[in-house]
Amino acid sequence: MSVSAKPAPKAADIQPVRRALLSVSDKTGLIDFAKALHEAGVELVSTGGTSKAIAAAGLPVKDVSDLTGFPEMMDGRVKTLHPKVHGGLLAVRDDAEHRAAMEEHGIGAIDLLCVNLYPFEATVAKGAAYDECIENIDIGGPAMIRAAAKNHAYVAVIVEGSDYASVIEEIKAKGGTSLALRKHLAHKAYSRTATYDAAISNWFAEELKDTAPDYRAFGGHLKQTLRYGENPHQIASFYTTGENRAGVSTATQLQGKELSYNNINDTDAAFELVAEFDPKLAPAIAIIKHANPCGVATGASLADAYRKALACDPVSAFGGIIASNLPLNGETAEEIAKIFTEVIIAPDADEDARRIIGAKKNLRLLITGGLPDAGAPGLTVKSVAGGLLVQSRDNGRIDLLDLKVVTKRQPTAQELADLKFAFRVCKHVKSNAIVYVKNGATVGVGAGQMSRVDSARIAARKALDAAEAVGASQPATIGSVVASDAFFPFADGLLSAAEAGATAVIQPGGSMRDEEVIAAADEKGLAMVMTGMRHFRH
Repeated sequence: MSVSAKPAPKAADIQPVRRALLSVSDKTGLIDFAKALHEAGVELVSTGGTSKAIAAAGLPVKDVSDLTGFPEMMDGRVKTLHPKVHGGLLAVRDDAEHRAAMEEHGIGAIDLLCVNLYPFEATVAKGAAYDECIENIDIGGPAMIRAAAKNHAYVAVIVEGSDYASVIEEIKAKGGTSLALRKHLAHKAYSRTATYDAAISNWFAEELKDTAPDYRAFGGHLKQTLRYGENPHQIASFYTTGENRAGVSTATQLQGKELSYNNINDTDAAFELVAEFDPKLAPAIAIIKHANPCGVATGASLADAYRKALACDPVSAFGGIIASNLPLNGETAEEIAKIFTEVIIAPDADEDARRIIGAKKNLRLLITGGLPDAGAPGLTVKSVAGGLLVQSRDNGRIDLLDLKVVTKRQPTAQELADLKFAFRVCKHVKSNAIVYVKNGATVGVGAGQMSRVDSARIAARKALDAAEAVGASQPATIGSVVASDAFFPFADGLLSAAEAGATAVIQPGGSMRDEEVIAAADEKGLAMVMTGMRHFRH
């Protein structure tokens, strides 16, 4: 549908605010804002609960039904969808035809719109039933916001309370709102409605189990403007999506300097990994460097788990990210404080831990209040040239898999426990991934190599370096188990693991040469378990 393209009149930079329409679900700061508008001589028009709150504060307010001549109806679904509202928002004040239409139909100009939308995202996040979610889809709000934002040459639109102060300041200082402010608010308004609609469309897709909708939208709310991205020449920001999942996006930072792009990325990787380990079963620590684990362990205590994780690769752990599946305590904090660490993330921290970490002014301590559910559904998104790759989160859990022993030798109970541990960790290592584990701790990690054999050799080399650093007579890979994130395409990778001292192997299987690999394992006396599930991580 085409629209006439007559040139728009030139609007003045400063536009007076004589009438404001306020309709908000979140009433934080509303009364102070309404008082300031009233004191500036602005007529207040409002709806429903917002109108009642303003009137209860002793302020004069006109109900929107007085403006439209129609009562709110259909349980409040229809109240602002009316020409006297939208005409007041959309009218071009300097257009003679628009002014004539306003006079003919008794439409008064609305110079300021303040709307925050029904809390759809929060309703979904709390797990509300389908019908309740539907009722929290705002219709009139987005329509008014879009109308006001389109006509920002004359109308200011507010979609969140954080902008109340800047609007009042301009009205007091300039007698109205500036075009620069109105443009800024219009941009935010369209961003908000886009994010809102994205949340609704993705919820519908989930409800309908539509894994590939014709259109896919994603939205977020700015949490932090970052100093730079992965490198200093890149611009970056951090947005939250509203997903109800504990993690770096929901964490409270108790201390330390501002998080960087790489800090956030690595902290998320660390916390997602450590969440694989049930805190009811054992304390667990993960140490991450460049989004790959350089040490993961469970232990008799949290401090014990940290020491075991650190022993895997103490060199790489320097300047790393540490995640705990339990509240951080003083004993563990003392151990961590012995070397330079960038970030610690944990469900909580006791007073001793906070005091000890507090002495390290640059060390960030993040508290989340809980662990993310490693088995929860969700989506991951990656940009490519001209598009987005969208997939479901890798929420595969080894405890739910049908493990098959394919060799002559069965794994011992300890080997099986370590094999499961290794596969949990392997899921979080960049492909090609090889992880050696012994007694509930990683002892060698090979990540991101083009060849699986190279990953196996690098992991073994790391173990040898760690042994030499502490004067051990042999690397910890002797008597360990090994996990591979994908099948061994040839027997060479498995043979490299056997040479490193591994006694048992866990891998997905599915190679056309599986029989050859199994035969090599039998020849070496290894036990081998196949999971049937791959964990590529690119």
